Amino acid sequence: EVQLVQSGGGLVQAGGSLRLSCAASGFTFDDYSIGWFRQAPGKEREGVSCISSDDGNTVYADSVKGRFTISSENAKNTVYLQMNSLKPEDTGVYYCALRFQTRYGSSCDFYEDYYWGQGTQVTVSS
Repeated sequence: EVQLVQSGGGLVQAGGSLRLSCAASGFTFDDYSIGWFRQAPGKEREGVSCISSDDGNTVYADSVKGRFTISSENAKNTVYLQMNSLKPEDTGVYYCALRFQTRYGSSCDFYEDYYWGQGTQVTVSS
């Protein structure tokens, strides 16, 4: 059974940094991609960043480019999201999501058959 366990998040002041982790387990297939999505109250779900395990291709939403960095540690099936220069508008619940044999174009596409992490709250105070 595929499982995604998230860690990190919390409360930080504007301009601060946080790092989210997403550890995936329960599979041996090595061709997968992981995306980070966030959901804020009253806003649509947004694909923040995503990465492909085979070629390391990364995609970022315009709203986080230059501030967030996604990386992967394939040996541990773990993906990180380093979030710097955080803004109050970055507040929301962040979810990681895994899908096999997925390639992203210019955005982190949403698929119905993602495996999801449990979500973690990120709150940025002004």
